[in-house]
Amino acid sequence: MQVADAVNPIRHLSTDAALIELDAIRKSYNLGLPNQAEVLHGVSFTLQRGEFVALIGPSGSGKSTLLNIVGLLERATSGSYRIQGEATSPLDDAGLTLRRRASLGFVFQFHHLLPAFTALENVTMPALMREGRVSPAQRDRARAVLQAVGLGNAMDKRPGELSGGMQQRVAIARALVLEPPLILADEPTGNLDQAASDEVFGLMRRMHAELHISFLIVTHDPRLAARCDRVIELVDGRIERDEPVRPAAS
Repeated sequence: MQVADAVNPIRHLSTDAALIELDAIRKSYNLGLPNQAEVLHGVSFTLQRGEFVALIGPSGSGKSTLLNIVGLLERATSGSYRIQGEATSPLDDAGLTLRRRASLGFVFQFHHLLPAFTALENVTMPALMREGRVSPAQRDRARAVLQAVGLGNAMDKRPGELSGGMQQRVAIARALVLEPPLILADEPTGNLDQAASDEVFGLMRRMHAELHISFLIVTHDPRLAARCDRVIELVDGRIERDEPVRPAAS
């Protein structure tokens, strides 16, 4: 069974608008204090449905802050951010939480799996958080996603019984299980060796192709950035470059 057959799409706000639109986003910390610092200086970009985009830049360039704003985990100090055509600035904390659960999936460098729970239980966690329960259909959907990421024989294993690459596969399955339109990945292969890194990245590309889910991936690995469709480079809190990836010459 294909994942696309097993996962019900989420009802979205708009099918015409860009998936996300950021306009003149600024972010400052310690507002009003002597040590106030602005880390994002008027960042603007649009991400369309179905894109697979790398966000790169040196340490301290603001990548994680930008990803947190896109992920509705932090608010911008100023500027406009729309997701699926909806302005986020009027939303209160509860509204941001609902929009985040409906529209976004997250994969981090450190998988953040719950060690006392099995792989299957970890993957059903988004449904439990969103609806307060896990239905039989949602459990079946989680099994199908784990099967699709190559963990059909590891559903009942706990994270401590899995390799790093397998744990990250569970994290990807957890992000995909409710089929959000956008997956945000912060250094998803940064804690893996090269072989496992290539395997996990290949899995994300396959899931992108099968489910038509957009990906925005923060990475320090130029090899992985070169395998994305578009690269946005952030330097000192400003977009230095935003361009499609040119295929390597054969």
